Amino acid sequence: MQHKGTKRIETERLILRPFHEGDAGPMFCNWASDPEVTKFLTWPVHKDIEESKQVIKLWVKGNDAPQNYQWAIELKKIHEPIGSISAVKTNDQTESATVGYCIGRNWWGQGITAEALQAVISFFFSEVNMNCINACHDPRNPNSGKVMRKCGMVYEGTWRAGGVNNQGICDEAWYSILKKEYEKNM
Repeated sequence: MQHKGTKRIETERLILRPFHEGDAGPMFCNWASDPEVTKFLTWPVHKDIEESKQVIKLWVKGNDAPQNYQWAIELKKIHEPIGSISAVKTNDQTESATVGYCIGRNWWGQGITAEALQAVISFFFSEVNMNCINACHDPRNPNSGKVMRKCGMVYEGTWRAGGVNNQGICDEAWYSILKKEYEKNM
């Protein structure tokens, strides 16, 4: 693998880019303060903008690290972030990454998350030379699985009581895509 860090990626409707400190306000307003957005995530809803500022500060500190992949999902037509997508874990031995994402409720059901995930998958395979991208979701959040399938990911199985999110102990439905599968379907 050839780690590149959080590089700017552009799609038809989106700019995936590193976070900057000015993103705290949009983060708080567009997704981090909404209990429906954080319902199946591992971090709690932000109670005030100060929490968002602290998270953004940590993310900005990691912007220059080549193994850090933390993108703001910026919607071009409003010029501000509406969510985030990241590699929550990378493994150099297996040449793999586990991806996580969230997006504000106002943008659910528009294909935006799938557009962002597809761009990240493409980046990881073509530029970082990863071999496998995987992700999981709580089965009580089936729309997240739809995003994964739309991006060509294959259902691997469900790890019963394998995770914890804001609902407590939960099952995790795992999906993955291999580089050779991605290249075959291009």
